[in-house]
Parts: sequence; C-alpha cells; structure tokens
Amino acid sequence: MRSLTFRAKNERLKLGETTALMGVVNVTPDSFYAGSRFFDPDQALAFSLGLVEAGADIVDIGGESTRPGASPVDLEDEVHRVVPVVARLRALSRVLISVDTRKAALAERALDAGADVINDVSALGDPRMAEVVARAKAGLVLMHMKGTPSTMQASPSYRDVVAEVKEYLGRAIAKAESSGVSSDSILVDPGIGFGKTPEHNLTLLRNLPALSQLSKPILVGTSRKSFLGWILSGGPARHAGSDDGERLLATAASIACAVLLGASVVRVHDVREMRQVVAVADAIKNLSAPGGASPALFEGTP
Repeated sequence: MRSLTFRAKNERLKLGETTALMGVVNVTPDSFYAGSRFFDPDQALAFSLGLVEAGADIVDIGGESTRPGASPVDLEDEVHRVVPVVARLRALSRVLISVDTRKAALAERALDAGADVINDVSALGDPRMAEVVARAKAGLVLMHMKGTPSTMQASPSYRDVVAEVKEYLGRAIAKAESSGVSSDSILVDPGIGFGKTPEHNLTLLRNLPALSQLSKPILVGTSRKSFLGWILSGGPARHAGSDDGERLLATAASIACAVLLGASVVRVHDVREMRQVVAVADAIKNLSAPGGASPALFEGTP
C-alpha cells in the first residue's frame, strides 16, 4: 500500500498502511445523530477529549448542521459555537483539530484559535476559503455536494455519478492548489449522503478506487447515515429506513468496505468501536499482522 503524508500546519499524519479516524463533534442543536450533538461547550469539550482517548487521529468540530433540509446558521452564531471549543481543546491536546464549515470567515477565526484542518462540504463555495487555508498552511477537505443542505436531497440525479464526482473534485483540487494550498494538505471526500440517492452512495463506495486517480487521500463518511437504514429496512419499500441509533453494525460494515477499497481517513461518530473495525480492515488490506509481522505468519492459520 502506497504511503501518503497529510500535512496540516506543522503536523504530519501518515496515511496508507494505517487508516486515520476522524471523530465527529457537533456543537449544534439539530445535527442528524443525537449522539454527536453537544450544544453546551463544556459537554462538547468533554466529548472531544473522549474521542481523543478512544483513538481519534482528528477531531472534527462543526457548528452548523449539514443534514438534509438543514437551514444555514448565522456567522456569529457559528463562531460562538465553534471557536471556544477549538481553543480549549487546543490547550489540552495535540490532536489534529478539524472544523467543519463552509464559511471562510469562520475558518479564519478557527485556524487562529488552533484548528489545523478545514473540512469544507462546499469544496470552496466561499471564494475566500482557499486563500484562508493557504495562508495558515492548514489542511483542507474538499467534499462533493450537489446543491445545498436544504435542497440536496430533492431528487438528485447523475448521468454517471462516479465520473461527475471525480470531475467536480478534480476542479476543486486545481482551484485550491492554484490559490496556494499545498498539494499534500488536501483530502477528497465523495460526499456520501450529500445530494445522492442510496444507490448513488453504494455506487460511489464500490468505485472508490476510481477516485484514487485524483492522487489525494480519500476521506469517507458513512457513519449512521440514512442510506444504511434504507438498506436495513429493505430498500425502496421503506425509504426512511431504521433509526440512526440502530446503525452501528451497518456503519462498521460500510467502514470496513471503505478501507478495503481505498479510504485513507474515515469520519465516524463511534471512534472506539470503529478503531477495531479499521484495525482489522487495515490488516486484511495490507496482509500484515499488527506490529508489522510477516504475511507468511498468516499462511495456514485459522
């Protein structure tokens, strides 16, 4: 497996043989999964530290829900939610801190407060975002989304979802790099659940190797999403699917598949459990035992 290095400010995260875990913290009252919502900053900080203890390589803090149908949040409200948590976490931990935002003004203040990465679900929809990230020498996640959170699930359609997502991300990469973002500071995310039907999501996961042609590490976020409930409830017969609280094992299956098909980072709500899933998937993918034992040791063993 080819080794990659993701650079964010002065930090380096080695990717490739080991898949990194990004743990989710939503400082919001309305993100889709209640288990990640901590509107109180003290609770958000405590949960963030718990993710670090559980094995998160990156903690992703968001102050604006991007669930389907979500409404935008005012800039100052988002700043008030996110920046104090970032600053307090930075004072207590060296973990890579990511901020999930589409706003360059919020990104700038979060980076000043100690964040290392900007997770931009709009892939530079704000024209100042690339400049802000480049100036801070921060990491950047570029995600594909069709439409906006309030409109993205209104009958999304594609001629070829894999080709169109790949082309979109390729343009975003070129824009970021031309604005000064370092080539080794970019992750790409196909945007599972962001303007896609369940079939689109499954097609993208099955074809992750096609996105590796972009020559960037791939981040995948499937954790507890509605397409998993759609599968569990039997598909189109019950489109709403099972409750998000019942999707832990389905998430584990999707994460294992994502790792085996090329994901370098997985964004999850349940870091402790997914750490085990990733460890096993990495061992299978790399044909090596934990600790770097020879593949020959596995031959003939049950």
